[in-house]
Amino acid sequence: MAGKLMHALQYDRYGGGAAGLKHVEVPVPAPKKDEVLLKIEAISVNPFDWKIQKGVSPLLPRRFPHIPGTDVAGEVLEVGARVKNFKTGDKVVAFLTHASGGALAEFAVAKESLTVIRPPEVSAAEAAGLPVAALTAHEALTKTAGIKLDGSVKQANILITAASGGVGHYAVQLAKLGNTHVTATCGARNIEFVKRLGADEVLDYKTPEGEALKSPSGRRYDAVIHCATGIPWSSFEPNLSENGKVIDLTPGVSAIITWALKKLTFSKKQLVPLIATPKGENLDFVIKLVKEGKLKTVIDSKHPLSKAEDAWAKSIESHATGKIIVEP
Repeated sequence: MAGKLMHALQYDRYGGGAAGLKHVEVPVPAPKKDEVLLKIEAISVNPFDWKIQKGVSPLLPRRFPHIPGTDVAGEVLEVGARVKNFKTGDKVVAFLTHASGGALAEFAVAKESLTVIRPPEVSAAEAAGLPVAALTAHEALTKTAGIKLDGSVKQANILITAASGGVGHYAVQLAKLGNTHVTATCGARNIEFVKRLGADEVLDYKTPEGEALKSPSGRRYDAVIHCATGIPWSSFEPNLSENGKVIDLTPGVSAIITWALKKLTFSKKQLVPLIATPKGENLDFVIKLVKEGKLKTVIDSKHPLSKAEDAWAKSIESHATGKIIVEP
């Protein structure tokens, strides 16, 4: 592929939203020793992609111009000299890291350690939804909330906010694989959808009950998988069990302050900021769940790469049900 050009979208400064994305022709990247070169079949857009563009972290992206996006499914075209687990022609799903990005393109390079085989039963679009969203839900539930997905611990009461979104719709399904009672919040139009995912109780977040986050059956939450934004600690605290914790997936300054205060005062109720770290073995675990029919990627919409800015704009609007997919 040396010397060939590919179609990609990139931005060269912070800000600009969807209008800041430029369609360009750039060289196809060459894989390093521990990387594979992929022909991309599907990409998913995550909120963190456009938050990086907005400048949420001075360390991201690594450099400008930047091709954004991290979640891809595709076919292996070349393997680096040290790659042992993949060969040309393998169908895979991969996470590209937020620092390097590279997803919104026809080709991308991925680290072998963050790439896994995609079973033929799982479509490219279904697989591309998984890396950031499903792995964030998985880490929040298993590592932070202590839920065993085989149901082997005593029942836990879980609240999932923004349960119809990318992370939320996976969190509901994964939580129900464990021994959990799930209360969920979402907009009125998605209540039946979230019930079909397996939630036991669903609240319209715009109603007084939804704003109060009260379980209709009067349960106190052992853990909250908090996928929404703008809900103060004071709304969660009265609804938590004695040792309940709120796992904040998009922690801002106020969340960090609350976390520190709770630590300093030895509070049994905790706020836990979570910045998920995608791992290859966890990606392999969730894609096997999809293959077995225990987890599904719900696709909100599909957009061609030539109109990827529409997918970007839709994600910024924050009204997607499930995952937004781009296809080259």
